[in-house]
Amino acid sequence: MNNKKLDLKYGVVALMIFVAALSRLLPHPPNFTPVAGMALFGAAYFNKRWLAIVIPLIALWCSNLILDNVFYAQYYDGFVWFSAITLWVYVSIAIVAVVGFLFLRKRSVGRIAVATLSASILFFLITNFGSWMSAMSVYPKTFSGLMACYAAGIPFFWKTMAGDFFYVAVLFGTYEWVKQSVPSFRTANA
Repeated sequence: MNNKKLDLKYGVVALMIFVAALSRLLPHPPNFTPVAGMALFGAAYFNKRWLAIVIPLIALWCSNLILDNVFYAQYYDGFVWFSAITLWVYVSIAIVAVVGFLFLRKRSVGRIAVATLSASILFFLITNFGSWMSAMSVYPKTFSGLMACYAAGIPFFWKTMAGDFFYVAVLFGTYEWVKQSVPSFRTANA
């Protein structure tokens, strides 16, 4: 694949990831977000693994800047850009991208479904662990406290999983539709 074709492909993938990140600004149920979908999509279509991690993380960071400072600033005193759990979210998204590398180099509906379910579970486990570890956690730093934290997160897990499957379907489906519908893009992916 020559550089122009590669640039077009990467540009479309990056643009789709940023648009997905901006969809977080729309009203939505808690945890129904494109975050894991962005990481899986990037892992599936970026040949350079570092891009598959960096682009979704930058898109997430940009949408967090907007959310934190436009929507949440009214609840805090001053500039908000990094919460106690944010680091755990970013780590989980990087790990989800690695899952994408493992499952999605060869794409099929089954592989995409397994990767999406794995991403949802990993995100749940990692971010709830981070919440439990946080100095602001209401849960004791015991095994029972960790299990209580996981139990409290279960209602959010279902919304996370629904969002992951929704956004994975939208991102992968849109990309394949564009690939089939736009002749110049079809040749860029040959």
